[in-house]
Amino acid sequence: MDITRIEAIIGAHRERPGALLPILHSIQDELGYVPEEAIPVIARELDLSRAEVHGVVGFYHHFRHQPPGRHVFQVCRAEACQARGADRLLAHIEASLGCTVNETTGDGAYTLEPVYCLGQCACGPALTFDGRLHARMTPDRFDALAAREDLS
Repeated sequence: MDITRIEAIIGAHRERPGALLPILHSIQDELGYVPEEAIPVIARELDLSRAEVHGVVGFYHHFRHQPPGRHVFQVCRAEACQARGADRLLAHIEASLGCTVNETTGDGAYTLEPVYCLGQCACGPALTFDGRLHARMTPDRFDALAAREDLS
């Protein structure tokens, strides 16, 4: 981890009201996760305790604690998507990828993450693949997506 880069990100946001969340988002956008080593740097620079920073990172599901795979699937776990078959879809994706939620495949290719609403409640279940939204997803449609993206 490049502490100089973390400090630059902090410097770019430090003066903003509520700077912690923009800093965490910027770190994750750049590195793909919020490294443990960044926590004391953020705390020191914002005059917060490490516990305060950990509390925010741990509270939001969005923030990763480990580097993600090269590609990321995020499956909506909100109630509307669950009612439209997200549990069945998720089980199919786990079997297809060979990993469970919040895990990365052994080869580092894919990470599977839950999200709690993608805003597609009428078109669920929904997922994102590398940030691209896919709605009305079924196991068959997932298989077609996997074939298109060559997930084998």
